[in-house]
Amino acid sequence: MFFVRSHSTRVRTVTITVMGMTTSASVPTEPEAAISSGDTVTDRLVEANKRYAAAFSDPGMDARPVLEVAVVACMDARLDLHDALGLELGDCHTIRNAGGVVTDDVIRSLTISQRALGTRSVVLIHHTGCGLESLTEEFRHELEMEVGQRPAWAVEAFRDVDQDIRQSMQRVRTSPFLLHTDDVRGFVFDVKTGLLREIDPT
Repeated sequence: MFFVRSHSTRVRTVTITVMGMTTSASVPTEPEAAISSGDTVTDRLVEANKRYAAAFSDPGMDARPVLEVAVVACMDARLDLHDALGLELGDCHTIRNAGGVVTDDVIRSLTISQRALGTRSVVLIHHTGCGLESLTEEFRHELEMEVGQRPAWAVEAFRDVDQDIRQSMQRVRTSPFLLHTDDVRGFVFDVKTGLLREIDPT
């Protein structure tokens, strides 16, 4: 366990080795009929933003995360990171991509996060049932055949989620661009139970 400072003076305790995680799958959604009138999903988001802005007040924060932590996670819609980790607005940087893998662009974001905005800890989160487990680098070749140009990026597919987390931790710890690599921890979120399982880096 570690102690987390919120924006008020209180201190709250967050268990990060194993904890429950809510998912978007448990949140009721509007019926599909609500967008059958011609509105797009983006139109719905814009309307939601108007309602949000109507009650919005500037929290007076700067860009530096209060808890000095960056979370790297998969883009999977089932991961509700802020609720799961007990985070509030302004607490952390959240970096998400397909698989939550540590790519060159993730290193870029982490480097800016640490060197320009003061973060010191890195939390990596993969999950069970990830779409990257069903892909291979053949995906790139198929794209090349379809569009006539091979993507410059790697798919970063994997078969063993634990091993991929270890590889991601190693990429962070060995990056010459990062200032703080002593507090890097990796977890796998179980989409069936909502629990985080910590991965031993060795």
